Amino acid sequence: MRTATITRKTAETDISVELSLDGTGSYDNQTGVGFFDHMLDQLARHSLIDMTIKAEGDLHIDDHHTVEDVGIAIGQALTEALGDKRGIRRYGACHLPMDDAQVRAALDLSGRPFLVWNVDMPTAKIGTFDTELVREFFQALATHGGITLHVDRLHGFNSHHIAEAAFKAVARALRDAVEVDPRKGDAIPSTKGAL
Repeated sequence: MRTATITRKTAETDISVELSLDGTGSYDNQTGVGFFDHMLDQLARHSLIDMTIKAEGDLHIDDHHTVEDVGIAIGQALTEALGDKRGIRRYGACHLPMDDAQVRAALDLSGRPFLVWNVDMPTAKIGTFDTELVREFFQALATHGGITLHVDRLHGFNSHHIAEAAFKAVARALRDAVEVDPRKGDAIPSTKGAL
């Protein structure tokens, strides 16, 4: 079973993440940050990774710690669920359009974390949500998931559409990368023999 449960408790946040890589994209995400929950729902639905995320954070300060720490916990859960990564496709990419926005995501489950983020947001906020936190989430996810992740905004003038397109594009790329390769389901996808 390619599943994982991660709990992370600090002085700033108390988070639990459950995920199943071989799911249907079901979700129950409750972080106390409405827009972020909406984005996490997109991540689950379009990756077909089942996710249940519960978070309590110091939202009286701001959303930063909650968003970042959820990214850390999801990255850790992905790492645990993937194990030695035997049989996965490893790579994924997606060009995703959403109305005015088009975002491209490409990733490698290499074990070598790196984020390239070329996503300018036209506004500082989406409702009450700080748009800079979108990058913070993906930085935490890439670092703790051992993911080389490139995200580029090709078009877009609506910050909500750009952010949502980014989450959906990464989700679709992740879906491809974690899938079992029907031609090499018993092999580590690397000439080194390890990832």
